[in-house]
Amino acid sequence: MINVTVDDRAILAALRQLQNHAANLRPVLKEIGETLKESTQQRFASYTGPDGAMWEANSDVTYERKASRSGIPLTDGGTLGNTINSKLLGNDGVMIYSPMQYAAMMQFGGTKAEFPNLWGDIPARPFLGISTEDESAILAIIRDHLESAF
Repeated sequence: MINVTVDDRAILAALRQLQNHAANLRPVLKEIGETLKESTQQRFASYTGPDGAMWEANSDVTYERKASRSGIPLTDGGTLGNTINSKLLGNDGVMIYSPMQYAAMMQFGGTKAEFPNLWGDIPARPFLGISTEDESAILAIIRDHLESAF
């Protein structure tokens, strides 16, 4: 508990405002979620993971099976990139995800030995994660929300 004198009222009011602002993280989490959703969608345009590494090219088998498509990993139909969503997890966090059944296989990869239904091994092509740029953006969002408390 803080003992307050007449001169401390402005400080106490500012501390209460900050406490009230920080107690509801939903607005900051929502903005972080939207930022990460956009960043993740941009990875499909640049064919890169959160670490900046280019996704491995499709194999010859994949090119043959998808002869009428572009053959660019994860982008042929645009479905995966277009289904990236963000979801608030209460006041505790935000989740970035795709509801597509094959999203985990694209993120982590898999082998034909593990998954006999595949026509070949699928290398991991991470699209979910936080890049260095994402981290800077998240910190800026948090800073802006803290500043707006005053």
